[in-house]
Amino acid sequence: MPAYAVIGAQWGDEGKGKIIDFLAENAAVIARYSGGNNAGHTVINDAGTFKLHLVPSGICWPHTMNVIGNGVVVDPDVLLKEIRENDLDPSRLAVSDRAHLIMPYHITLDRLEEMRRGSAAIGTTGRGIGPAYVDKVSRQGLRVGELLDPEDLALRLPEIIAFKNEIITKIYGGDPIDIDEVFEKANHWASEIAQFIRPVENIIDEALVSGENVIVEGAQGALLDLDHGTYPFVTSSNSTVGGTMTGLGMGPRAYGGVAGIYKAFCTRVGAGPFPTEMEEEEGTRVREMAGEFGVTTGRARRIGWFDGVAGRYTARVNGFDAMIITRLDTLDGWDEIKVCVAYEIDGVRTDQFPVDAMTLDRAKPIYETISGWTESTRSITKARQLNSGARAYIEKLEEVVGVPAKIISTGPHRNETLVLQELLD
Repeated sequence: MPAYAVIGAQWGDEGKGKIIDFLAENAAVIARYSGGNNAGHTVINDAGTFKLHLVPSGICWPHTMNVIGNGVVVDPDVLLKEIRENDLDPSRLAVSDRAHLIMPYHITLDRLEEMRRGSAAIGTTGRGIGPAYVDKVSRQGLRVGELLDPEDLALRLPEIIAFKNEIITKIYGGDPIDIDEVFEKANHWASEIAQFIRPVENIIDEALVSGENVIVEGAQGALLDLDHGTYPFVTSSNSTVGGTMTGLGMGPRAYGGVAGIYKAFCTRVGAGPFPTEMEEEEGTRVREMAGEFGVTTGRARRIGWFDGVAGRYTARVNGFDAMIITRLDTLDGWDEIKVCVAYEIDGVRTDQFPVDAMTLDRAKPIYETISGWTESTRSITKARQLNSGARAYIEKLEEVVGVPAKIISTGPHRNETLVLQELLD
């Protein structure tokens, strides 16, 4: 069977972890292609609750191989802690030898740079992701496989750290990085994660050749993509479908489809334009009902009505052939629900999504109001259990986005899922 990509269609936090965990029952390989531990996925199933930041969300199934691709930047301290705290089976995890490392100086630089931005801060998580990608592009990065060659590492690290300390001390006035501590940490990492380091593109290719299902797992959301998102309020990698090919070494012919995960409303963490952001009272109501706080940072998420303009844009950029809707049950009990169908920008109506942040910040949402419903959608798993109001809302989202809804999440647990049409055979 071909691969199937499952990608966040908004600003992240769409519930990808739950959906990947649900779909992984019928997959052999789950592969993560971008980002770092700035993303968090919560997985709830019969085995418990798992907070994942680097490990793919299929790890809870005993038959799966879970791979971290070369497009991911890896903090080994976080990876090892995640495996230990979640009691994960390390034999079903592989990390690309080509993935870049997040080093201690990356974390230091990330925090110093964000502090220097002051009121213009982007809202990064301060975990070194951006600086690690900068080093990757400037060819100063260190890759996971290099941990296995301590002699080469001993030649490269002194020059890199000397350069970073110049920036840290002379530009930002920070404390220099101790090179001996970095060497010690690198040696510890090598001994602990050597068992995971592999050329993961071979694992994926072997599964595809054998006719097994491969799920490609997104991190963050399409509107945070470095090229196609709301720049500069974006992440440091390509979270759209293009990033899956460069981040895993897969060709376009490997894919059988691309699904976009949309919340039934919108959320955003950090700074940046957010046209459909709710008034505080409405946003607080949703946030408290749905527990909208970041898995990685604990920050309260900003809440907005469903943005159909943005939704259509991400569907086009990614080529979605399926929509997966999460958090539908959060809207139970609302009298009216708004859906943004167009923007007004400088007095002109448009259905086009401007990725320029300044233009988007001037966008005023044009809403259509949908009647709410009183019946609960929580935990339903059959189409016949879907009340007419919720069904009408789903149909509205399909109309606005232009993509059929195939899966509806009706709660956080793996089993709280309504399948309207199968994604995987």
